[in-house]
Amino acid sequence: MSKRELVLSTIRKALTGEPNLASLPGNLDALPPLGEVLPRIEPSDLVPRFEQELSNLAVSAHRVETCEELGELLDRTLERGRESGIVLSRNPLLARLHLGTTLDDLGIPFWAWEPDKAGSSAGPSYRDRCFSAAAGITGVDFALAESGSLVVSSATEGAQLSSLAPPVHIAFYLRSQVVETLEEVLRCYRPSAGRSAPDGRSIVLITGTSRTADIEQILIRGVHGPREVHAILVEDSYFAAAK
Repeated sequence: MSKRELVLSTIRKALTGEPNLASLPGNLDALPPLGEVLPRIEPSDLVPRFEQELSNLAVSAHRVETCEELGELLDRTLERGRESGIVLSRNPLLARLHLGTTLDDLGIPFWAWEPDKAGSSAGPSYRDRCFSAAAGITGVDFALAESGSLVVSSATEGAQLSSLAPPVHIAFYLRSQVVETLEEVLRCYRPSAGRSAPDGRSIVLITGTSRTADIEQILIRGVHGPREVHAILVEDSYFAAAK
């Protein structure tokens, strides 16, 4: 076997099987625990801490408790959306919020996620809509309190473009989705006994708006992604009031 074949064979085994911890030097079980990297966040402080981190990243944090509050917030946030329209991911939370009805009442055109069909001539594809839309609306898999990150997967959203291509990204989340550490997120995605990892092409951690700076350190937002991000907490009382 040539060196090239050996390298490719090693990569294939790594991608198709569980990591072989026995191949690592020493006995990992004998090592002491790593310990905490950052101070623990109390459960009651998870949402306030997450919102504080969002503020540090120039992300707008909102809370809504009623359909009326949600409509007013979207009306202000999507003022420019009446011309270019909005794209919606397939996240089930968006259907629970009846966003389609709300956007219709506001007079804002929208396109819900659908799989692109190769060779279709039935008009612009969802992918094309994402690049021309004024905003993209998604849910999240998790909201990461320690860094203010939105954890978004293609398995849940259908496509990452709705959160990456439009100039404005709006993400809805619930209190139950706010977690403390990245380790918690990784444990949820890792296959375990009797449970496989969620299907999907990618998992993205969105931490703030798109930012870049040249050699003169001039900060510019929106070059490689959304220049404006809104994270909206839907309180549990929202669904009680909607019944």
